[in-house]
Amino acid sequence: MLDLTGPKILRGLAGRYRELELDDKTFDRAHKVFTAALAGGRHRTRAELGEVLRKARISTEGQRLPHLLSNAELTGLIVSGPRHGKQFTYALLEERATKARAMERSDAIAELTRRYFQSHGPAQLQNFAWWSGLTTAEARTGVRLAEAALDHEAVDGKEFWFDAKAGRAPEAAGVTHLLPNFDEFTVAYRDRAAIEHERAALSSILTNVVAIAGRVRGTWGRKVAGGSDRVEVRTMDRFTSAERASVEDAGRRYGRFLERPTKVAWQSFV
Repeated sequence: MLDLTGPKILRGLAGRYRELELDDKTFDRAHKVFTAALAGGRHRTRAELGEVLRKARISTEGQRLPHLLSNAELTGLIVSGPRHGKQFTYALLEERATKARAMERSDAIAELTRRYFQSHGPAQLQNFAWWSGLTTAEARTGVRLAEAALDHEAVDGKEFWFDAKAGRAPEAAGVTHLLPNFDEFTVAYRDRAAIEHERAALSSILTNVVAIAGRVRGTWGRKVAGGSDRVEVRTMDRFTSAERASVEDAGRRYGRFLERPTKVAWQSFV
């Protein structure tokens, strides 16, 4: 999968790499440092890998560290490891996924297509191309190759693809989620008309959003004050009492995750 999608992403980052003074020599040095730090089944957090880079006299200033890490991911050196508490870690791909198999390009396109529409469907072809980084022609090829595992339906003149074995999703009424920025619910689709509120343009869809019954109805942010947290919710329209109660419940769930007292504060877009 990395062989399929990684090279295009790396080409798109070439300009940013120049701005950060990251060249092939620097990446090679960083990769050797990562390999030494993670070999033998070890896994380290982002901060820990930043420290070993600095000890090797490789600067991690500004955005260099995340780009050094992402380059190692895109080239198939490192991958997500097990968590340390609530912190994410990295591990060597060859040790973490010992049974990874090489695939022909056409097989990889078919596999990625199946996985996307089975996990994100119903979705349009343009959504898949947007999410995967494949060209529209490659996305069409993927749908053709994976067609036996998929079904499709036209809604309002738009064609949606989804898992052929999937049943109808349960009714989402009353279900509220406080979603983080870059959540798959928003960034996995280029056409977000089905989930966006008509006033969503007032705020970036890539920020933290309040989703009620599958629709973006507001945004939220976390404010820390003393020993408690406040979830500040900005609504895009009037909420019913049941909707407000569901948001309050989502705030309590968030507080339990943080293991801190958490309250919801309400604001409105002007």
